[in-house]
Amino acid sequence: MGKITGFLEIPSKDREYEPVAERVQHYQEFVVPVPEAELRKQGARCMDCGIPFCHGDKSQGTQGCPVNNIIPDWNDLVYRGRWREAFTVLDSTNNFPEFTGRICPAPCEESCTLNIDNDPVTIKSIECAIIDRAWAEGWVKPKVPERRTGKTVAVIGSGPAGMACSQQLARAGHSVTLFEKNAKAGGLLRYGIPDFKMEKGGIDRRVGQMQAEGVTFRTNTHVGKDITAKELLAKFDAVVLSGGAENARDLKVPGRELDGIHFAMEFLPQQNRRVSNEPLGKPREILATAKRVVVIGGGDTGSDCIGTSFRQGATSVTQLEIMPRAPDHENKPLVWPDWPLKFRTSSSQEEGAARDWSIATVRFDGKDGHVAALRAQRITPKMEPIAGTEFDIPADLVLLAMGFVSPVHAGMIDELGVAKDGRGNVQANTQDYKASQSKVFAAGDMRRGQSLVVWAIREGRQCARAVDEFLMGRSDLPR
Repeated sequence: MGKITGFLEIPSKDREYEPVAERVQHYQEFVVPVPEAELRKQGARCMDCGIPFCHGDKSQGTQGCPVNNIIPDWNDLVYRGRWREAFTVLDSTNNFPEFTGRICPAPCEESCTLNIDNDPVTIKSIECAIIDRAWAEGWVKPKVPERRTGKTVAVIGSGPAGMACSQQLARAGHSVTLFEKNAKAGGLLRYGIPDFKMEKGGIDRRVGQMQAEGVTFRTNTHVGKDITAKELLAKFDAVVLSGGAENARDLKVPGRELDGIHFAMEFLPQQNRRVSNEPLGKPREILATAKRVVVIGGGDTGSDCIGTSFRQGATSVTQLEIMPRAPDHENKPLVWPDWPLKFRTSSSQEEGAARDWSIATVRFDGKDGHVAALRAQRITPKMEPIAGTEFDIPADLVLLAMGFVSPVHAGMIDELGVAKDGRGNVQANTQDYKASQSKVFAAGDMRRGQSLVVWAIREGRQCARAVDEFLMGRSDLPR
C-alpha cells in the first residue's frame, strides 16, 4: 500500500487551523485543508504493515475504526491520484465520512502501525479530503433501490445512528419514515456540535440525498408526546429507537438552584439555532458575553462550551475536571493499538481556557439569586477531598458538561416498556439489535450510552441489516 519507502522518506503533515485571533470572530469551520499534492504524499506514507489495525476489529470493534473503513486501500488510491475510486472504497463502509472526517477523534490513527513511533498516517484528513472532493465533483448520488419490498419502518431519532439506519433500509427497498422532535434533522450533529467544528450544510446535503432515496422525514414530531410509540407499533412493520442519551449528569451541591447554572446542552443548541436562524426555544436565552465562565467537565462537550463562550465574548473561561491530569505520553507497548489515555488539548482549549484537574465542586455562592462564585476543592485520585485545599472561582455563568447517564425514559421508552440495562439504556445486543418488545430495535447512544459519531454510524448500519433480515428473512446489506 502506498509507496514502499514512503513512511521513511515523507514527513507527516496534517491540516492546520486559522490563527486563534481570527477564528474566534466567527462560527465557520476554521481548518485549513492540505493541498492535493501534499495529500497524495501523505497517502504514500501508508505502509504495507501486514495487519492494518486501523481497520478495526470486526468481531469486537475494540481497535481502530468502528465502521471498519478500508483505510490502506483508499490511502493507496489517493497516493496514485485515483480519487473517484478512493471515494467508492470509502463510501462502501461509511455513510457520512464528511461527519467523521471533521469530528471523529480518529481511533484509526492511534492504532496505525506508524503510531508506534508517534508518527501515524493522517487518515482523518485524507478521509475528509476524499469526501469533500466527491461532493465537489458530483460523485455523490442517491442510491435508489430497483424494487420496493412493501415493508415499512419507523426510525425514531435523526442523529447519525438514525440517519445511517434509515439510509441503509431505504436502499434495501423498505419504506422508511424518520421521526425527529426538532425542526431539522441531524440530532446532536446539528444541535450539539458547534458550527465552527462542523457546518450544517453537510447534513442538509445528506438529507436531500436520503429523500431522493425514499426516506420520509417527519420533523417537529416528538414520539411519546406528539404521537404515541404504540401508534407507530401498530402502523409500521418495525420500529428502531435511535435517539440520544440526553439525560445529563447533574451536580447536586448547595446553590445548584441559582440562576446562571445551566447544562451544556441547554447552552450549545441555542448558539447553533442562532447561526441557522431558528427560534431559540426554552430555556430563556443563555449568553457568555462579558461573563466569567466556568465549565465543569473536561470532555468534548466541555470543550465545545469553551469555544462557543469565547466566540460569544466571554471575559474568561475556566474548565474544571474531576479526574487527574492524564500523562503527556501513553505507555505505547502497553496500550497500542488501543485508544490511549494521554493528555490532549482541543482547538477550543488552546483558544485561551484555564484548565485544572482533580477538582470537585463543593457549592455555588450567589448574589441576588444569581451565581457569583464556585467553591472548589482538590481531591485525590481516589476522589477523596484534600483538607485545606478549598478555593473560590468567580463565575457569572456555569456550564455543566459532565456527560450523560442514559436516554430520557419519560415518554417513549416508558410507554413501550422495553427492558433497560444496568445503566438505563435500552437493552439490545449487537447481533440482532432487538429490544425486549416485539418489532422494536435499538441502536446508537440510546442503546450503548453516550459515544462517538462513528460508533453511532456503525450501530445504525448494523441495526439496518438486522431489521432487513427480520423483515425479509435474509439481508444483502453489509454489517
